Amino acid sequence: MPDFADLRGLLKDQQTLIGKALSTVDDGACTASVGGIQIAVRTVTGLTVAAGDQLLIIRHGSVYWAVAVTAAAPAVPPPPPPPPEDDDTDAGDTAPAPKPTVTTGKLVVSPVATATYRDGKWRTDIGPTNSADTFQGKYGGSSFGRNTGCAFYGSKPRTLAGATVTRATIKVRRLSAGDFAARTPTLRLVTQSTRPSGAPTLNETTSGPSLEVGETASAFVIPDSWAQAMVDGSRGGIAMSIGSNSPYIRFAGRGSWSAAWTLTIYWRRSS
Repeated sequence: MPDFADLRGLLKDQQTLIGKALSTVDDGACTASVGGIQIAVRTVTGLTVAAGDQLLIIRHGSVYWAVAVTAAAPAVPPPPPPPPEDDDTDAGDTAPAPKPTVTTGKLVVSPVATATYRDGKWRTDIGPTNSADTFQGKYGGSSFGRNTGCAFYGSKPRTLAGATVTRATIKVRRLSAGDFAARTPTLRLVTQSTRPSGAPTLNETTSGPSLEVGETASAFVIPDSWAQAMVDGSRGGIAMSIGSNSPYIRFAGRGSWSAAWTLTIYWRRSS
């Protein structure tokens, strides 16, 4: 194969050009673009050409010789990796967690028993034991001891287990006993949810509604925590009881008034 030395004698007739290699060397020649025209170019011995190289080309007659690479082909950066196949998420901020669903409601609970405890036993002289009227204190001049009237709510409040109590009321009516002036009972939270055989277990204290004989409190508000304790199962009833004889008060039980001691629990639950 001729090399550059073979052309020395022809230099006076040469035409120097700049071209761009379009292929590598194959059998002593490559393809190049010169002035936008694609031509076959012979290469001198030992010249390595890569597509995209800038070539120094000498034309002799109708033959083109590539004699040097004047600039290597620019490095081509690798293409960016394709996006994940299932990546259709927004590139912005992460969406906030959905707000919890809040459910509200109310539960109306009638007592499963109303009864009065006195002198170590449940009274039976004022009606059936589980539907008797509820008394507080002691009748003046009586030889009997003090009364503790109770309403027990059974298991129904516990059907709201896990809910939060937002309000709770009771419905009570004062009947004739003692004087007729407005009197305020002392309410106690009871551990038992049904009438025990012995004395009720009395706990927290709050003041009840101030009523004259014949008056009704249709929605007397009790502490939320009292109803919550019944929902949670640690308490089960409400009593009217004091550590002295007066005031002597009588509230209707289930036998005297069907709505007696009705408990209404307002609640909410998040999910």
